[in-house]
Amino acid sequence: MPRGKKQMLIKLAVLGVIIVTAAAFVLSGVDIKALLEQGIEITREAGPVMFFTAMAILPAIGCPLTVFTLPAGSVFAPELGMPLVLLLVCLSIAVNLAISYWLSRHLFRPWLIKLLNWLGYKLPEVSAHNHRTLVVLVRVTPGPPYVLQSYLLGLAGIPFVTYFIISWIISSAYACAFVLFGDALMHGRGKMALIAIGLFVVLTVGVQFIRRRYDCKQAKV
Repeated sequence: MPRGKKQMLIKLAVLGVIIVTAAAFVLSGVDIKALLEQGIEITREAGPVMFFTAMAILPAIGCPLTVFTLPAGSVFAPELGMPLVLLLVCLSIAVNLAISYWLSRHLFRPWLIKLLNWLGYKLPEVSAHNHRTLVVLVRVTPGPPYVLQSYLLGLAGIPFVTYFIISWIISSAYACAFVLFGDALMHGRGKMALIAIGLFVVLTVGVQFIRRRYDCKQAKV
């Protein structure tokens, strides 16, 4: 089966599961808002230690990072303060990046290579002077999930220090924007929402600038 069809089938399957699940909730009369509030309360009762420990571990095995970044501010900022919440988010991402790298380089490597081959991907052969460029491109390219980005970079043989520093800076910037945005949405803070959106705009412009520079560099080669 061609790679494009496999990717399309996977996306359609995921979308179908989401639609069916959402429809089941609606038809059964579930109060989505109340459910979200209950989830936030359970998270608050679990405490910041358990929450940020889970954030450091679970995204390395496929849990979306936004599950943690969107509620983090609204749940823990009243208790800890937003600066400390953002610091803990960044620290959790640092631990997660290290775990993901180890998993992709050692424990999961044989299965990940088989999966990539089945999907029609081939691991890139990257020269040493292009390592930093590859990390930046993988992290700023929209589409691939956070965990898949980490696994691809680990499988590609990027040195840990290069992988970690660049990935941590980019991932932390986006994560902090999501934390601020999620907190603003939950509390109806228009000014904070605008700040978060502005941060997203700056990051997006920066991403486009980086991609253009790389495309121009490749065109000259």
